[in-house]
Amino acid sequence: MRILPVSLRVVLVELADLDETLALFASLEAQPVAAVEEIVPAARTLLVRFRPGTLPDMAAFAADLRSRDISAKAAASERLVEIPTLYDGEDLDDVARLTGLAPEAVIARHTASEFTVAFTGFAPGFGYLVGGDPALHVARRQSPRTRIPAGTVALAGPFAGVYPQEGPGGWQLIGTTPLKMFDLARDPSTLFQPGTRVRFTRLADRAAFDAIAAREAARVQAVAAPALPGGTRLLVTAAPMPPLFQDDGRPGQAAQGVSASGALDRAALHAANRLVGNEPGEPALEIVGGGFAVTAEGPAVVAIAGTDAALEIRDAAGRRQIAEAYRPVSLEPGDRVTLQAPRRGLRTYLAVRGGFAVEPVLGSASVDSLARLGPPAVGVGDRLAVNARPPRRPVGAPEVPPADLPAPGETVVLDVVMGPRTEWFTDAGIQTLTAQTWTVTPLSNRVGLRIEGAVPLERRDSKAELPSEGTANGAIQVPHNGQPVLFLADHPLTGGYPVIATLAEHHLDRAGQIPVGARIRFNVIRPFAEIEPERSEGRP
Repeated sequence: MRILPVSLRVVLVELADLDETLALFASLEAQPVAAVEEIVPAARTLLVRFRPGTLPDMAAFAADLRSRDISAKAAASERLVEIPTLYDGEDLDDVARLTGLAPEAVIARHTASEFTVAFTGFAPGFGYLVGGDPALHVARRQSPRTRIPAGTVALAGPFAGVYPQEGPGGWQLIGTTPLKMFDLARDPSTLFQPGTRVRFTRLADRAAFDAIAAREAARVQAVAAPALPGGTRLLVTAAPMPPLFQDDGRPGQAAQGVSASGALDRAALHAANRLVGNEPGEPALEIVGGGFAVTAEGPAVVAIAGTDAALEIRDAAGRRQIAEAYRPVSLEPGDRVTLQAPRRGLRTYLAVRGGFAVEPVLGSASVDSLARLGPPAVGVGDRLAVNARPPRRPVGAPEVPPADLPAPGETVVLDVVMGPRTEWFTDAGIQTLTAQTWTVTPLSNRVGLRIEGAVPLERRDSKAELPSEGTANGAIQVPHNGQPVLFLADHPLTGGYPVIATLAEHHLDRAGQIPVGARIRFNVIRPFAEIEPERSEGRP
């Protein structure tokens, strides 16, 4: 067992194999450590996140883990899920060729197997299934597909799985199921949770598939959308970059393959809400750039925070007012409000007194752009309802905006913790991370900042593959081209590229405000010295 530092309150526990990983996960579930907030199991690791302000003595925590019995396999779950499958996959013949079996034999072995959900990740509802016939263990495709339909049944290495939503992927496709793997109208939302037993049953033909699909569609449509409350509304008249609702996110949903998401600049979200008298985590609009405009259809109090943008307000008579950030402003019916473009910072948070009336998804109104969770993006013509309930707090006094907001062309210094996979990189590659300046590219979004440097990060073995493992917010993941991706709030729960370092939590908000064209330098800090990972010259 190795315990590797990830960030200031996250560690990665590395074990010998999947059986040990699941046994330790089961032990921590049965006898939890009070300071642990969430655990993300993967192929041979556990990503352990501690509660803020409750970091345990790391030497004692390591001793506790090593004292646990992980020799026995976790007990099988009583929950069994059957997945009706039409074996029409594009790669069925390739799997037959790779295994030396006839296609009918591949199907027979697949349906005869009982699988277990080892862990979840990649996308909400995606379960990594183990325990199938070893004859069906086949490598991933050398060239991943850019689009795989939802419901596709697939194989990769020792794992089987079902894609819960359309997206890219490199697994071998052998069939499709009409069942929705992740469905917010169902409790629990995901069919595949760690420990669930799974069997695949063969559908006779397309007609049988379509009949089940029709029943699934009818079940989803039967769930009525809640009616919006009455009260003030803000009519959206311009949205060049459609804003997203964000709050503090949905932590604690790792068992469903769902990451926390939430506002990229939480301090700004809390400030905007504080200014209008809301609870700090009340849903607000996260707006990129300027030009967003609304017309007040009733009285309201609003505030913005996060950037140096300002609000231009024109009343019904055409009189103009400029309201700066970090101060509350009253609106009257008919006021037209336009967000001016910020010169510094990227994301502006607009809060309204009483809070926006938006339906939560899995306990949060945050939009997770990767998982496609949460309310739709805000567009022209939308009427944003405001809760009629009066806030319990008074409107706040104006606040001083941050003094160090990043701007295009300027350099931002971010603190990082090295690890957990520095051993995958050469000494020169490790030095390159901090020795050169990185530029934020236009491919950046809420999933992560794509950054480029003159010299790519050099790996010890450019062809080696890392088994999927949990990733933290702020992880600096390095694909084969050596140009890093700095994960932000909408990052995937697990990843298969090595993470060379992870952003310190106190700089996550700053990273969320870095615009395209800005430059980044990384500054290394050293937590958890007593469990610093050993360098292993023979790895990966």
